Amino acid sequence: MADPSSYRPSPGQIPDSPGVYKFRDEHRRVIYVGKAKSLRQRLANYFQDLAGLHPRTRSMVTTAASVEWTVVSTEVEALQLEYSWIKEFDPRFNVKYRDDKSYPYLAVTMNEQYPRVQVMRGHKKKGVKYFGPYAHAWAIRDTVDLLLRVFPVRTCSAGVFKNAARTGRPCLLGYIGKCSAPCVERITAEDHRELAEEFSDFMAGRTGTYLRRLERQMADAAEEMEYERAARLRDDIEALKKAMEKNAVVLADATDADLIAVAEDELEAAVQIFHVRGGRVRGQRGWVTDKVEAVTTGDLVEHALQQLYGEETGDSVPKEVLVPALPDPVEPVQEWLTGRRGSNVSLRVPQRGDKKALMETVQRNAQQSLVLHKTKRASDLTTRSRALEEIAEALDLDSAPLRIECYDISHLQGDDVVASMVVFEDGLARKSEYRRFQIKGRVGDTQVWHGEGQDDVRSMHEVIARRFRRYLAEKEKTGEWAEGEDTLTDDDGRPRRFAYPPQLVVVDGGQPQVAAARRALDELGIDDIAVCGLAKRLEEVWLPGEDDPVVLPRTSEGLYLLQRVRDEAHRFALTYQRTKRAKRLRTSPLDDVPGLGDTRKQALLKHFGSLRKLRAATIDQICEVPGIGRKTAETIAAALAQAAPAAPAVNTATGEILEEEGPGTTVDTSGEPVAVSTAGPPDRRRGQET
Repeated sequence: MADPSSYRPSPGQIPDSPGVYKFRDEHRRVIYVGKAKSLRQRLANYFQDLAGLHPRTRSMVTTAASVEWTVVSTEVEALQLEYSWIKEFDPRFNVKYRDDKSYPYLAVTMNEQYPRVQVMRGHKKKGVKYFGPYAHAWAIRDTVDLLLRVFPVRTCSAGVFKNAARTGRPCLLGYIGKCSAPCVERITAEDHRELAEEFSDFMAGRTGTYLRRLERQMADAAEEMEYERAARLRDDIEALKKAMEKNAVVLADATDADLIAVAEDELEAAVQIFHVRGGRVRGQRGWVTDKVEAVTTGDLVEHALQQLYGEETGDSVPKEVLVPALPDPVEPVQEWLTGRRGSNVSLRVPQRGDKKALMETVQRNAQQSLVLHKTKRASDLTTRSRALEEIAEALDLDSAPLRIECYDISHLQGDDVVASMVVFEDGLARKSEYRRFQIKGRVGDTQVWHGEGQDDVRSMHEVIARRFRRYLAEKEKTGEWAEGEDTLTDDDGRPRRFAYPPQLVVVDGGQPQVAAARRALDELGIDDIAVCGLAKRLEEVWLPGEDDPVVLPRTSEGLYLLQRVRDEAHRFALTYQRTKRAKRLRTSPLDDVPGLGDTRKQALLKHFGSLRKLRAATIDQICEVPGIGRKTAETIAAALAQAAPAAPAVNTATGEILEEEGPGTTVDTSGEPVAVSTAGPPDRRRGQET
């Protein structure tokens, strides 16, 4: 590990002008490429106190052994040079997109004497028109098959074309009318090129011209009583319309635009792109990237734009690019896109209307792509085995931890303190073994701590002690380690909840939480269960009694598994804490009506739809509810009249006003109970940070 001060250039050496810089390691390999409006200011940020740097940045500067830079005239030139160097050197600390250049395109080879329609992958070639990308090659072939009856362009390979020209006989497509057979000179090279141009125009979205022309020809043929030709034209029109239906209209104003959405977590980010041409979605593609550098959403958008348009020119760059966040600064990127297209390009965040709605769809696709990527990664047996082996090696365990238990604490400013325990066996979640704890401040007969001064460390000590006291009690009952099926069941046939011990205990937190968990186990005399902690944001693994954390590589499957375990424990704890808080904070005026039980409360709210409508109802209208007599209705009306209208319930996560669903319950758009506040602005949720 190098000391950045050993290769830090003096401030006077670094120019105060735009440029691109490279960090190299001791073997002279380029490990990071970046650009800056001011090289002096940007590079100074890397050579500050290591404790103040982001963990990924700190890892990069300590891996590097030298830094060098190139001065350019403008920020746009810096953007272009940065893209070129990233392509050339493939630095390990820059954002890397997987599955790049793997999506199939529909290509028309206008650089050949007889243009050919085909499926193409890989780098784009000069003189070839591309449409897409498509998710699957078969989708391209289906579209081409429909269009060949109207635009019978050549689709055969060079070998087939030469063989047909040599023998004087076309292929099957030539016989059935789906190829104009230029190989046997049924059509001239000029006419075939014009046919390919018309095919390209149709695929580019200029569909109305051809449909109207065919409809006129069909009408003329019918008027001249050429019914066979009219029927043929009718079938051509239906084929074109069927091909168009494969790409539904999403923007009514025939917009040409690309929409880019990003879904991300601490380790990875998924990028989804929808290509809209003529108001229709003509293609879709997506990438997944490891966040090996400290990047914002705007930075990810900038990298995606470089990846998309770095080798594109002309109409391949659309007039409008919609993104979830703008790069900072945005002007050089917009100027660079304008230069690639040759005319003005609008780069913006959609705020309302159809474009914002479509962006939300792209965002959902990005989120699903990230979830699917993580699911595939978690479900692979070889990957899980490697992850467990990496954890065992990093923590110096005797064997792979086949059962891992993770604990997390959640609360709201010290209130409603709860804990969660999640279990992963063989790298997979075992949800039947999950447990929830209400923190009491007492373990057995020992008073651990009192209400004031509540903190996560003491809570962690309590929950670990409680869980393993139960484990010891089960062990004492059976007289052996509870490993068999017989020892895992009580007399009533239910499984013992704490009978099976883990090989590894993971706590959500750093050194203090790990020390508390280890102390709780030591107090119980348990010394054969390993303990570690995973700190948020820093993603460092802490061991008991160690001053420095274990830093696993960002690409480590072991780190990915630990993060997934930690995140699941956090989710489970937060869900429980929200439920408890919602029950505590929300009350209904109907609760004060004597003799009115839950069944009739539900009937009232179901009948009127909300408490507001019930408050506005007359006594006669209230009496219409089954089970509500006039006397009860009068009591209900009086109670609602006396109760001042409550302030609207507020989702403390988003600040949005929520609708009432029933007595004492508030839900968000997903239907899940959420924390609410009726006393003004939403609170900061400590439970989400613990």
